[in-house]
Amino acid sequence: MLKDQIARYVALHRSFGRKFDEQERTLDLFASYASGFGDRHTNVERIYDWCRTASSQNVARDRFDRLRRFCLYAHAEDQEHQVPPAGVFGRGKRPRPTPHIMEPEQVRAIMLAARELPPRGKISPHTYYYLFGLLAATGLRLSEALALRRDDVTGDGLVIRKGKFGKQRLLPIQPSTHEALQAYLTIRRKLGAHGEDLFVHSRGHAPSTTRAYIIFVRLARELGFRGPPGSPGVRVHDVRHTFAVRSLQSCPRDREAIAHHMAALSTYLGHADIANTYWYLEATPVLLRDIAAAGEQLFLGDAA
Repeated sequence: MLKDQIARYVALHRSFGRKFDEQERTLDLFASYASGFGDRHTNVERIYDWCRTASSQNVARDRFDRLRRFCLYAHAEDQEHQVPPAGVFGRGKRPRPTPHIMEPEQVRAIMLAARELPPRGKISPHTYYYLFGLLAATGLRLSEALALRRDDVTGDGLVIRKGKFGKQRLLPIQPSTHEALQAYLTIRRKLGAHGEDLFVHSRGHAPSTTRAYIIFVRLARELGFRGPPGSPGVRVHDVRHTFAVRSLQSCPRDREAIAHHMAALSTYLGHADIANTYWYLEATPVLLRDIAAAGEQLFLGDAA
């Protein structure tokens, strides 16, 4: 019975465009554990016992949070399913890391350093050069950029097929960005780099997000933009932060224009909720100063 309800729960979430693989794995593991005791419904003590077998506090918390969300769903259908109280294994919501807004010279330096990566004469250095350049020019997520196929580069822009939550969108790009991508494809052909992915390494497939992240961090560290391992510094996602913040900084200062700009930027970035876009307002002192000035004008009765 538990496995049947888990299957329906997973199918429901996947119908919303979510992958839900890790959640499904956790729930299936618990169902196997609980079935060993003959459980047909969720049991609070059984959940506690299973979560305590986790390898770390963080894993236990993740297990518990996923199970509790399933319990709420199952209890709505059948009240014999027990629902544990929230937060038993701690609160898992981490604060967002402080973004590092990059200067154009820093982005350029990382791109140039990427082009000098070994092996010389192969496609990989060019791949990272143009990949990091595309992130800076469009604010794409790293996973979205690496999921691009060659035929996703069109005259109308980039076809983003694997956005967050499975969403697709057409991303307009500047003519200079389109020209840069065509230049990369030309280099690919000259070097005999085959494959259907847009960005490829020597084996004809896109690098993994982990590999691209490691390359970016290593270059940032070599250039002095990050400290030693374990210390904070620029991350590849900060390129996206920088794109969003610079876009907001260039927006006209009247509130109506900003509202329209925020809506357009939210769509461009592929945000499911515009609240995720408004978070960028707190990312830089320039934007905070503008907000404070507008608030002061309103307080004094002046039109902002």
